[in-house]
Amino acid sequence: MAIRFDLHSTDPAGGARLGLLHTPHGAVPTPLFAPVGTQATVKTMTPRDLHTLGAGLILANTYHLFLRPGAELVQRMGGLHGFMRWDGPILTDSGGYQVFSLAHMRKLDADGVTFRSHIDGSLQRFTPESVMDTEQKLGADIAMCLDECPNPLDRAANERALERTHAWATRCQVAHTRPDQALFGIVQGGIFPDLRAESARYLTGLGFPGYAVGGLAVGETKAQMIDTLALTCPLLPVDKPRYLMGVGAPEDILEAVAQGIDLFDCVLPTRIARNGALLTHAGRLNIRNAQHTASPLPIEEGCACYTCQHFSRAYLRHLFKAGETLGLHLATLHNLHFMLRLMEQIRAAIAAGTFLAFKEQFLAGYQMSDQDARARNRQARQEALALL
Repeated sequence: MAIRFDLHSTDPAGGARLGLLHTPHGAVPTPLFAPVGTQATVKTMTPRDLHTLGAGLILANTYHLFLRPGAELVQRMGGLHGFMRWDGPILTDSGGYQVFSLAHMRKLDADGVTFRSHIDGSLQRFTPESVMDTEQKLGADIAMCLDECPNPLDRAANERALERTHAWATRCQVAHTRPDQALFGIVQGGIFPDLRAESARYLTGLGFPGYAVGGLAVGETKAQMIDTLALTCPLLPVDKPRYLMGVGAPEDILEAVAQGIDLFDCVLPTRIARNGALLTHAGRLNIRNAQHTASPLPIEEGCACYTCQHFSRAYLRHLFKAGETLGLHLATLHNLHFMLRLMEQIRAAIAAGTFLAFKEQFLAGYQMSDQDARARNRQARQEALALL
């Protein structure tokens, strides 16, 4: 079997789970946050940086790698692990999310989806079989089924999409033959409880080694997302990993862990870093603000990351104002350190049986801004336009 999931404990006061995910490229503790390496690179980070930070799993994007440089080239270079020189676990999405975000550039039918490349306008096509071929050539430890991800608030669209998602999951399972790669099914259904329940029943009946919850953090409210997770997670097998796709705001991760989610990925920490937004326990800090011009303080007192241990806010602001690429690297390093340490703290709290208290304490001090909500709703469009 390509992966094995050991569930060690569940928080006695809720659904938070502590586990260990075994893959062909090592075991990683869960709950876990995976930095996103869209183009076979986590932007501004080297594999050495990621190892130093303690990253376990990273994610690569099938849509982008299919278009450039092509799965065949990656395969010849030793698959993603050899190509990008990362020796830890890798997950690839199916690319369907990006394709379905290109509303004016794609045509959908029962067999698959035809779309135009955002790079050169060339006509391309995804089917469940072609996506499985691509993901197997890329060679990640975990691959995702091709699914349709409609507006989570549109019931009619979700009813139609569910038929395709389920049919395509069956075809993906038949087409997927690589024994050292695990294929996950993706539960869809928008915010509609009966559709989510139907999707969970169908996909668990196919016996995938892991399950993703897709179609969230793309337009619904935070409350609707949590309600959907509260309904969906209990319908998934206890002994298999649960992956919430594309969610990475700290407050969302904490709420999702409480519902029993094990794996997360998101571009948010790296993307906002490149815009000068830095994560702290008090909320986001905009390093471009004038108040940091002469500040000798680190981004956050007590932070052990390389950036905070060596550089002042004044220096970081200077780098961003001067357009120096070192600023992007140092900001990204800090944000990933923040997220990975947060996951360590979450795991420690679950182990101690104090997760709910930890969650409430963190959220009480974390100030969310309007930008947080807007960023979540913009994420799908930005990813589709390759602004990662």
